[in-house]
Amino acid sequence: MLIAQISDLHIMPPGELAYGRFDTAASLARCVSHIMQLDPLPDTVLATGDLVNGGSAAEYRRLRDLLAPLVMPVHVIPGNHDERGLLCAGFGDHFYLPRPGQAVHYVVEYHEVRLVALDTVVPGEDGGALGSDQLDWLEATLAAGPHQPTLVFMHHPPVRTGTHYMDEIRLDQPSSERLARIIGRHPQVERITCGHVHRGMLARWHGTTVSICPSTAFQYGLDLRSEPSVSVTSEPPAYQLHYWNGAELVTHTVVVT
Repeated sequence: MLIAQISDLHIMPPGELAYGRFDTAASLARCVSHIMQLDPLPDTVLATGDLVNGGSAAEYRRLRDLLAPLVMPVHVIPGNHDERGLLCAGFGDHFYLPRPGQAVHYVVEYHEVRLVALDTVVPGEDGGALGSDQLDWLEATLAAGPHQPTLVFMHHPPVRTGTHYMDEIRLDQPSSERLARIIGRHPQVERITCGHVHRGMLARWHGTTVSICPSTAFQYGLDLRSEPSVSVTSEPPAYQLHYWNGAELVTHTVVVT
């Protein structure tokens, strides 16, 4: 099984650049074209949040157009730049999504690797959290498939990355601590994959691996100082491929030049 992951797309309305300088639509189009030239093609694509920049209906319409060349199923979750209700409305034909306004958590069962989506968005906040209801659902969902290899995907990472600006707006500590306890009880979780940080990273975490996907839009500079400045690099757009070989889940970072 081959899973492609795109993250932090930051799509703008037509004719606008993100932050006045990034043609995020063109970058996403390059990534989509690259994915469609893979052999074999991925079985599915995960889009892990910050799909658009301002959370508007016009942005979601443009996003749909940009993703249209993908022939495989696309599974979306929101990030802190998204508007949950408009996302669900804009992708209303995606059977797995809840009614607009509800938390976007779901499970996809029809692959070798079970896909479990979590919604870490706190409306109006840059940082993320997981409520007790959603964590209860996660516990029950994992318990129902104890022998099925599983990938959990969400927007905000639960780990401290050392990039202090992003660590200030990661998944909050209470959510991370309870999530850690749940994951520690379920060794079938092969990977937790996230976005948000705009850099590729890996961390061993409570019996699994946390993978952070780079952005298709732009990358933040690597700055591990205690009082860093936030900067954007000239690094190109990128995405990740998660390859299930029958025994392990192997993650490749693909830079699109």
